[in-house]
Amino acid sequence: MTNLSVVIITFNEEKNIARCLGSIENIADDIVVVDSFSQDRTEQICSQFNVRFIKHKFEGHIEQKNWAIQQAKYPHVLSLDADEALNEQLKSHVKRIKENWAADGYTMNRLTNYCGQWIKHCGWYPDKKLRLWDTRLGSWGGTNPHDKVIMKKGTTICHVEHDILHYSFYTVAQHLKQIDFFTDISAQAAFEKGEKSSTFKIIYKSTFKFFRDYILKLGFLDGYYGFVVCKNSAFAKKMKYKKLKELNKRAYK
Repeated sequence: MTNLSVVIITFNEEKNIARCLGSIENIADDIVVVDSFSQDRTEQICSQFNVRFIKHKFEGHIEQKNWAIQQAKYPHVLSLDADEALNEQLKSHVKRIKENWAADGYTMNRLTNYCGQWIKHCGWYPDKKLRLWDTRLGSWGGTNPHDKVIMKKGTTICHVEHDILHYSFYTVAQHLKQIDFFTDISAQAAFEKGEKSSTFKIIYKSTFKFFRDYILKLGFLDGYYGFVVCKNSAFAKKMKYKKLKELNKRAYK
């Protein structure tokens, strides 16, 4: 039997953390919550579970998650966000994997709940994620805030056809607030990589994003909230490149 550490990062997650912890407490041999100084009841709720609660300054999603996996007792890790939980089928499958750990990493689907509705199109599903892996063979990478696990060359990856349940946004206003915050981060990251923006790019990127997600990715099948998701995703693309254009302008003054 392979021992498993579950690693979660938090900040003001009192709405979500109990559900997340409840979904993994029977499969985890070690639970680490790395918190960036929450100001709500997150710590109090975590104290009701058998977790190690560690406070650490947030320096970026990738940096925080890599620091968090270093606090795990065991090299085999399941990494979750606080607004995620395993469905029953995935929980059972993880138990079986622990009994016979055959790959270096495992991917699984992520199904997102948006304002009470499960979104099954819009480019949001199956949203395959690598979340269960041997941390000696991979770590968090990507571009903030869009982190992903990057495995070493030659590693074996298996896919599990069950879902992480992602409880993303309870209101549209919450989504728009996150877009404003995340596009600050993504525009800065793009700027630091030397990427350029323009009026044409702002229009083209956002227009194509909506067309792809709503038409090609069948977002219209998700009804009203499918339209809202696709519209907001296009708006996020627009804001990223608009903010990047401003950063480009300032750099050449």
